[in-house]
Amino acid sequence: MGYMINDNADIITGNCVDYINDVVSKAHNPIIVSDPPFNVGYHYGKYKDRMDDTEYYEMMGDIFSLCPSVIVHYPESLYKISFQMKVTPNRVVSWVYNSNTKRQHRDIAFFNIEPDFEKVRQPYKNPNDKRIKALISKGHKGAALYDWWNINQVKNVSKQKTGHPCQMPLKVMENVIGVLPDDVTIIDPFCGSGTTLVAAKKLNRKYVGIEIDENYVAIANERLSFDVA
Repeated sequence: MGYMINDNADIITGNCVDYINDVVSKAHNPIIVSDPPFNVGYHYGKYKDRMDDTEYYEMMGDIFSLCPSVIVHYPESLYKISFQMKVTPNRVVSWVYNSNTKRQHRDIAFFNIEPDFEKVRQPYKNPNDKRIKALISKGHKGAALYDWWNINQVKNVSKQKTGHPCQMPLKVMENVIGVLPDDVTIIDPFCGSGTTLVAAKKLNRKYVGIEIDENYVAIANERLSFDVA
C-alpha cells in the first residue's frame, strides 16, 4: 500500500501490517519504537487484543525486524519476539512501577542499535557523597541513565491520562528516544494515543505513527497539537 511521508511528522489511520513496510522503506534513518499490544485479550476500541500466539509472535518478529527497533513488553514476550527476529538485543533495561497486579515491571529491549545512556542525565543517588559533591561543583548535571527505571504508570487520576486503557508514561518514551541518535525517524506501528510521538516531538525527532482506531488517532493528534517543548 503506497504512502507518502510528510516532512517531519504524521499519523496514519489503518492496520500497521498494511503500511509498515512502505513507511520504513521511505523514512530517513528509521527506528521502530513501540509498546505493542500484549495479546492478552484487552479491548482497545475497535481492536480486540487476542490473536493466536504463533501468529502474534510471527507478526511481531516480522515488524520489528524491518529496521533497528526498541520494544517495551513483558520479559517472556520479548524472548519470544527475539526468537522470531533471530537476533538478541544489544541492551535491555527494566521499567519498574507500583501496581496492584502481579506485574511490577516491563523490559525495554534495544535491537540492532546501541543506545547511548550518557545522553540522558538523572539526579545522582547519593548527592551528599563527597565525590558526588565535587562533580556537582564542577557543573556535572547528574548520572547517566541506569538500567533500572522507576517510573509510575499512568493512573486513571493522572493528568497525563487519555482515553487509552494502556497508556505509556511520557517519561519512559522520553528516556528511550533520548538515548537514540538524533538524526532519525521514530516509527510507532501501534501508536495508540500517541505517547511515543509526543516524546519524539518534544525531543525534536521526526516521527510517523500508525494506529488502527480512529478515536485514538484523534486523541494523538490533539496531544501533538499542543506545544510539548
